[in-house]
Amino acid sequence: MNILIGTVVLAVLALWVWQKLETEANRSEAYAGVWRMTRMNLPRLVIALISAGLFAELLPEDTVRRYLGDTSGFQGVLLGSVLGVLTPGGAFVSFALAAGAMNAGATMPAMVAYLTSWALFAVTKVITEELAFLGPKFILKRVMVSWPIPLIAGGTALAFT
Repeated sequence: MNILIGTVVLAVLALWVWQKLETEANRSEAYAGVWRMTRMNLPRLVIALISAGLFAELLPEDTVRRYLGDTSGFQGVLLGSVLGVLTPGGAFVSFALAAGAMNAGATMPAMVAYLTSWALFAVTKVITEELAFLGPKFILKRVMVSWPIPLIAGGTALAFT
């Protein structure tokens, strides 16, 4: 039901934006941009969905449940936070891994911590992008002030389950 509601809301917003593009040139440019993004992301999305399904089958469910499952508690949140830092790649990789882990028995709080940690601290992004643009001094300060965020997010999710 949530997917249906979200889809309807997005469709209404898309139609509203389309209407705001008053000239045919603006609409053509918008359509071309949509087509470019679709061509670029559709293959990644298909591969990510297939990977999530395959990954779930490869994960040893007993191990996932032991370390990230219902009985893991805050230790599962801690482990999810660490694994998020270590996950290479972009959103298609991390979301596929999270979906696969949840299918294998990982809890939502552990995956909240995992995805939050990945979004903030994925080592490949920090090294290849943040270090290059902002330098080590900035990274150190940012990590110092934001390191508890994945733990807070996962812990909050744990409190509501």
